[in-house]
Amino acid sequence: MSSQARAPFLSALGCYVIWGFMPLLFMGQAAFGFTSLEILSHRALWSVLFAGCLVLLASQSGQVRTALSQPRTLAWLVLATVLIAVNWGVYVWATTHQATLEASLGYYINPLLNMVVGLWLFRERIDRWGWVAIGLAAVGVLFQALALGRPPWISLILAFSFGAYGVIKKRVPVEAQAGLFIECLILLPFGIAYVVWLQASGLGHGFSSLEGFGWALLNGPATVLPLALFAFAARRMPLSTMGFIQFLAPTLQFCVGLATGEHFTVLRGVSFAFIWLGAGVFAAAALLRARAARRAAEDAALPV
Repeated sequence: MSSQARAPFLSALGCYVIWGFMPLLFMGQAAFGFTSLEILSHRALWSVLFAGCLVLLASQSGQVRTALSQPRTLAWLVLATVLIAVNWGVYVWATTHQATLEASLGYYINPLLNMVVGLWLFRERIDRWGWVAIGLAAVGVLFQALALGRPPWISLILAFSFGAYGVIKKRVPVEAQAGLFIECLILLPFGIAYVVWLQASGLGHGFSSLEGFGWALLNGPATVLPLALFAFAARRMPLSTMGFIQFLAPTLQFCVGLATGEHFTVLRGVSFAFIWLGAGVFAAAALLRARAARRAAEDAALPV
């Protein structure tokens, strides 16, 4: 791998590894006494500072001002904020309530769901291998529902909320860092209000001790750093390569769920087997398409 290609690859690897081990951060905070809502509030609170630093480093402060002055763009970002708040809230609750396995399933489903959304909204084409991957994932979700005795609501909410968030981010002409800063800015008043109420009631943990403050502060870089790495990698790497690496995060989340003793039955194993098979078909098909496109480009570049 050339030095030029190594940096984006390591950035993509870094962001998905951080996302994969994120449950450990929330579990640690929960063990210290943080509730899910308190974690979410501190996430909104401290992310603003780190996202603001990224905006300055990327020279995107002009984009922030422009977006805030355009009612239509701001309305879309408010909707994106609601979706990411739901996603963060459900994910934090799941990872602190012995449901990390179900949460990981949602992020296996997400790229396959994106194909369906692309077909529906953007008239993108799905080849036969794409439909095979979607079908395998659907069977996996069905087995998961049978294993749980209910629909896998956590998985579905995470997949659909993040999928819808991605659609909005694709439509809104704002860079990732600037968009995240505005989203955190929208969440900031709610985060501050809840943290202040907790501290006034004697129920808060983020400002109760130096250790508690350290746990709370970690939410900022843990939220912003992987997104910055992702934005750097996505602009410099083939999407097929990103498609392979993106399954690292839910795989690590799955391992964390197993390592922390979550209930895992044969039926859940069958469910994940179908999901993994679907993810494998998705990734392999993406790689084959990328190779075919590269060969076509090389052939077109040959002298006649």
